[in-house]
Amino acid sequence: MRTFGITYDTGFTTAGTAGGAGTTTREVFDPAVVRREMQIIRDDLGCDAVRVTGGDRDRLETAARHADDAGVEVWYSPFTNGLTTGELLDFLTDSAERAERLRREGAEVVFLTGSEISLFTAGMLPGDTFEERAAVLTDPQRLRAALPGLPAQVNAFLGTAVAAVRARFGGRVGYASLPFEGVDWALFDLVATDAGYRDAQTADRLADGLRALTAHGKPAAVTEFGCTTYRGAADAGGRGDAVIAWDERARPVRFTTPVARDEQEQADYLRELIDTFDGSAVDAAFVNTFARYDLPHAPAEDDRDFDKASFGVVKVLDDGRTGTAYPGLPWEPKAAFHTLAAYGRSRAEGVVRSPHSS
Repeated sequence: MRTFGITYDTGFTTAGTAGGAGTTTREVFDPAVVRREMQIIRDDLGCDAVRVTGGDRDRLETAARHADDAGVEVWYSPFTNGLTTGELLDFLTDSAERAERLRREGAEVVFLTGSEISLFTAGMLPGDTFEERAAVLTDPQRLRAALPGLPAQVNAFLGTAVAAVRARFGGRVGYASLPFEGVDWALFDLVATDAGYRDAQTADRLADGLRALTAHGKPAAVTEFGCTTYRGAADAGGRGDAVIAWDERARPVRFTTPVARDEQEQADYLRELIDTFDGSAVDAAFVNTFARYDLPHAPAEDDRDFDKASFGVVKVLDDGRTGTAYPGLPWEPKAAFHTLAAYGRSRAEGVVRSPHSS
């Protein structure tokens, strides 16, 4: 791979409107903490790039600037929820202007024109909320009815959005897609998917999926892959957090089934997928994710240790505690953190070589 990256959540908005009102996966957003975390991502994990995600315009720009200051390539990635297509277009054009200012100041910036918009934007799949739209995917009859018309809706919006973004942003443009969206990649400079997960049902199809991703003649990116932190999570892949029940404010309440903490399973999964991507024609891959601030680690209460269902490579501490590995920061590294750091060092030392790297 040319680019080894990680996603960085600035706060996924779980309710509200374009103004950013509502709950978020990162209630406290301290720019000083963001600055330190970006430096750790570069210096300790050895990442070349950070995919900065979230639904707050100012937070995206702040994190992107700190990522650039740390010396990594910025993948500027609005990830919104619950907006109309008009609101999303406004969000994207504003973000493109911010990303262009950063690029003109010398930053390496890739701009993604949204993320999984068919699920998280109103008007493409049936349903007024994300939960209602996601339910369509698990109902074969409704899914068969919805899918034929979906690509036309997705591409109509993306055609408008890409034109608006390119009028404001001069760097490379992509989109973080889902396979069933049927994206017209002729619009973009690179091909990207958030469906980079391997699970028990898809393991034998991963290689074919990567070949399809890289067959467009453009750089291909896996913009999400990862595993949660309990025994058996590798088989769940991207559905690893389904073991949590959430309240009406999208806060974790309880586990729907007991799970046993297993940091090594997460670490092994990430290394196996990285090796797979290194042996493919994939240009860039992004681990999901650095931290899930809404899923804290409670070592004294196993039934409240929601970090077990977190894709984060650090465990966020409960009750406002700070860690010892990085004093002053509210988390400790997991086994996955150390596995990624070892891989990052091997890249820096020239040990990892892919026949497709540039």
